[in-house]
Amino acid sequence: MEASRPADVSQYLGVFRRHWWIALIATGAGLGAGAALTRAMPKVYQSSAAVLVQAIDQDTNAQGGRTKGAVNLDTEAQLVGSGAVAAKAQALLRTPRSPLELAKDVSVEVPANTTVLVITFKAGSPQEAQAGAHSFAEAYLRNREETAQNGLDQQIKTLTAKIKQLTTTLTGINARLSRALRGSPDESNLQSLRNNSQNQLNGLTGRLNELTTTTVGAGSIISDARLPDTPVSPNGMINVATGGMIGLLLGIALAFVRERFDRRLRSAADVRDRGRVNVLATLDERTTPHFDDVLQPYGAGGRIFNRLRNEILATLRPSDQVIVVTGASRGSAATLVAANLAAALARTGSDVVLIGAHLPDSVVDAAPLARMLGVSATPGLSDLLAGRVGLARAIQRTPRIPSLRVITTGGAATAAGLMQSQRLKDTLETLRRQGGYIIIEAPSTSTGADAQGLASLSDAALLAVELRKSRRPALLDATEQLQRVGTPLLGAVVMPRLSGLRTAEASGPAVTLAPSPAGAKDKPIELGGPVLDSELTEPVRFPTNTMSAAEKADRTARAAALAAANAKTTEKPQVRPRTAASADEITAVIDMSGLVKEGTRKDGTATDGDQT
Repeated sequence: MEASRPADVSQYLGVFRRHWWIALIATGAGLGAGAALTRAMPKVYQSSAAVLVQAIDQDTNAQGGRTKGAVNLDTEAQLVGSGAVAAKAQALLRTPRSPLELAKDVSVEVPANTTVLVITFKAGSPQEAQAGAHSFAEAYLRNREETAQNGLDQQIKTLTAKIKQLTTTLTGINARLSRALRGSPDESNLQSLRNNSQNQLNGLTGRLNELTTTTVGAGSIISDARLPDTPVSPNGMINVATGGMIGLLLGIALAFVRERFDRRLRSAADVRDRGRVNVLATLDERTTPHFDDVLQPYGAGGRIFNRLRNEILATLRPSDQVIVVTGASRGSAATLVAANLAAALARTGSDVVLIGAHLPDSVVDAAPLARMLGVSATPGLSDLLAGRVGLARAIQRTPRIPSLRVITTGGAATAAGLMQSQRLKDTLETLRRQGGYIIIEAPSTSTGADAQGLASLSDAALLAVELRKSRRPALLDATEQLQRVGTPLLGAVVMPRLSGLRTAEASGPAVTLAPSPAGAKDKPIELGGPVLDSELTEPVRFPTNTMSAAEKADRTARAAALAAANAKTTEKPQVRPRTAASADEITAVIDMSGLVKEGTRKDGTATDGDQT
């Protein structure tokens, strides 16, 4: 299971910095959606009317009512939205909408410590909102008055019936009393009944007189509805701000999702955390080397490689000599790291051999290592493994760092498969016996099995990682390949993507191969014994005044012409064409004008600065 490291604020800021455009687009989309929603939503206006509720005789406040008076305002607030009030409001508005629909648009508030109801009505236009609020206030008061008046009429009706009954009873008592004998017990009883009935009749009559003269006051509108100026919904500012906030949050979430599923390595922390590889050195755009030279030892990049050298030397065992440098992706990152690491090791006085085992896909790619160290591009490792040259001729000493020797990749682009040959193992064993360190510039682990095969012959491995180009699966696969062959992985050197960092290069190829003669490819090559000059199939001519073996026979006759051609080449570098005299030879003509030359002898032969 992959080890996790606690994330800090810088990592989150790094994610936002890399994917800021996602958050920006999402925020803009959220703002646009909020504005579009504001335009699409219907406008809603509201108006309010304040009603003062007055108590009537039948009002009684329930326990826990809103006020301490006789009116229960909680009950009255519910009555405003009742069907009876809504039906009266519909009649006042003269609208085809049903009372139930109208009741949904009305709301009631009760201000604290008052007997006031604030009736609010919402509608699609200012006029409808004003009319609705007034109509519901008026309908509520009418309904309250009708309810009170109906109660009063019912009381009057009941009292009238009782008075009529008592009057009838009193009339009968008076008739019986007129027929009774004076002084009899019946007369006394009837007079007592007549007095009681008369008293009751007088009380009911007084109560009836009060009810008939009572005026019902249910309340009044103390603040009528006004015409609203602006709609209460939709709120454009709130909608746009909410849309922008939602878009920003969504954009941040999308940025983290993209970061989570992005397989590219974007920082040294990604190499360490997601790739599970120890980072030994980190280069930036200022310290990343180019393909024209190795880094100076006292520059910013040179100091980084000096520290890398010290860390590697402290990690290696005394018997470790061979270090393979490979890349996690296609490209020349391993070339830059291997060349600068070899130069840093050689500056300490140690004997260092740099082997360019990164066989190019085409001959155009054979020039960077030679140009960086000022040596000839051919012959190299591919020529050595193919049996065309011996080790003494393939190895070259760099002119500016005497203790650094180089075996370039060579001029043959068809040496694939020779990395597993016995000749390579014998070459490495020979170099081991000579002492010193051996740095192998290997191809990337993603291009084939050559890197793994070279790692099996090495004592330690170093990974070169290009940010924004190398991917996490490729890095994990590289570490797994090295682990399977038992080669200790020292760590990784992280650098930015090399595209855009290279200096201007010549448009023509650095190495030009002439076509092979018929039947030359069928000639068997012995890989076991020594290689003689007569067995070479690719004599090499260098425009830096280095002549092939065939040309040495007539060096005296052609010295003057060759010196003149060399002077012309120095003024304007060009690739020399093949001559008719050497039409039967396979000739590699190399433009070495970009390399540093020690000089030439008077007879036209090269010094050690051009050939070992």
